[in-house]
Order: sequence, then C-alpha cells, then structure tokens
Amino acid sequence: MNYKKYSEALKDKYGEKVYKIPINLPISCPNRDGKIGSGGCIFCGEIGTGFEAQSASLSVAEQLHKNIEIIAPKYHANKFIAYFQNYTNTYMALDVFEKVLNEACIENVVGLSISTRPDCITAPYLDVLKSVGLKKKVDIEIELGLQSININTLEILNRGHGLSEYIEAVMCIKTYGFTICTHLIGNLPWDTERDFYEGAKLMNVLGVDAVKIHSLYILKNTVLGIWYENDAFDMITPDAYIDRVIQFLRILKPTVVVQRLFGRAPEEDTLFCNWDMSWRKLQNQLEARMDQHGYRQGDLYTTEKIVSGGQ
Repeated sequence: MNYKKYSEALKDKYGEKVYKIPINLPISCPNRDGKIGSGGCIFCGEIGTGFEAQSASLSVAEQLHKNIEIIAPKYHANKFIAYFQNYTNTYMALDVFEKVLNEACIENVVGLSISTRPDCITAPYLDVLKSVGLKKKVDIEIELGLQSININTLEILNRGHGLSEYIEAVMCIKTYGFTICTHLIGNLPWDTERDFYEGAKLMNVLGVDAVKIHSLYILKNTVLGIWYENDAFDMITPDAYIDRVIQFLRILKPTVVVQRLFGRAPEEDTLFCNWDMSWRKLQNQLEARMDQHGYRQGDLYTTEKIVSGGQ
C-alpha cells in the first residue's frame, strides 16, 4: 500500500470494517449568520456539505438507523462512526450539542466525528466531548476545515479565519487526546504548489492524525460558481492535480491517515467536479502512478531538525 488509507486504518484499529455515517443537523455557521461574516465560504452551497445525509428533520438516531439499514448489508459493515458533517457542529447551544452526541451513541457506534471550524473550538465543547466519549466508550475525532495555509487565499475564500486560529485549535484539541483530521483543497487557483506542500509540512509539525484532501468542486448558485462561469480563474489539469497530490503524500508523515484524495459532489448540483471523471478512476490513476515510480507516503519526509551552533 503506497499510502495510509482510512479504511485500512479503521480495520487495523477495530478489527473489522467500519463505516462512517453522516448526520445532518438544522444548524448554521458563524460565517453565514452574521456573527463573523455572511454568505459563508465562496464554495459553500445552501446545503453545506451534507448532501449524502438523511433529512435534518429526522432525529439523530433515526438518521443513523436508516443509513445503517442500507449500508450494513451493502458494505458488510457492523461497526460505525457517527459523523456530524454539515456546517459547524460546535456552533449550537452546548446542551443541544451534548444531547445529540448522546443520541448518536447507539449500538455498534464506536466513534463520533465532529466537523467544525478552527475558530469554533472552545473548552466547554471539548469538555462535553470528553465526557460523552468516556461515558459511552466511543472514540472522538474532530475534523477541522482549513482548506489552505495561505492567508491571502483564506481571505479570497471568505473563510473568516486565518492560519493562527487553526494552529491554536489543533494545539487545544491535542490536550484532550482526540484524533484530529484536517481538510485541505489541493487545487485552489490562488494557491501555489509550494503552498500545498507546506500544508503537508504543517500537518507533520503539528502532529495531525489524518487529512482529507479535496479536489475543488464548484457548486451552482455560489460565489465561486459565478466566478467560474465568468472565467475568473483557471483550473489545473487532472494530471497536474495527481502529481501535486502525490508530492504532498511523499512529504506527509507515513503515520498520517489519508481519509480522502478527491472531492465528491452530486452531478446535478455542480458546474465542475473532477474534470467530469469518476473520483475512483482518478484515484486509480494516482495509485498506479505511485506504483510505477515506486513512490510511497513519507518517502520525502525527514525528521532532521535545525540545530543552532551558538551557545
């Protein structure tokens, strides 16, 4: 295996196949409701990222049971991670947060994954997560959306936070011992290749446990969509993207779990996604290229430190 795949890491940890089940809650984001900004990130649609989830009108337990009924026989999975996916899941009333976490701890759920923003990480929410994790005997993972380490790109994306907030969030979460997964977009038009590779180095330095690399997809009825239709930026080729991601993986520590390498979005809602190719086909091409050249995750990673000669 030329990189540390999430599915294999889960199987190693739990002894069998584990499937991540998305949960959709009727919540918002401080970058949408006016607290720090309005309109959200330029790539974010009205449904957020939870397009594979059940209706938010269903309870957490109902969403899990409905998806498990479909997924368990199809993928032969008996253990599950409840994935609080859509919008900012540490941006709700604290008592509601605790309630939905407990509701997600149904039979055969072995972990909770919480998707949120770096500027929405605070001790009260982490304390609740720790309490629920210990009480229900489930593992806790926090997914942080970063997308880019370039602060100028973050401003263009209207993220509403900078790099320092992300670093502070990681350092805070690590004191609780939770698993940290970071989202990065590999082909943002305003990032250089070096920006992306420095992202891998930052993951190494901070000791992040997992990464989700997305190829940029462009949703209809978004600011980014309008820019795309007006030819306001250029997209790199799929070959260039594959080469870029391979280099990222080669720099990344071999112990970091790779949860995803390509974006996924429903065709009917997108203007651009994966160059009109299947993400699976692109991933197969990436893996074949790594095999062809003998590349492996972390083969460019070095633990050498700069040592001062002064006394």
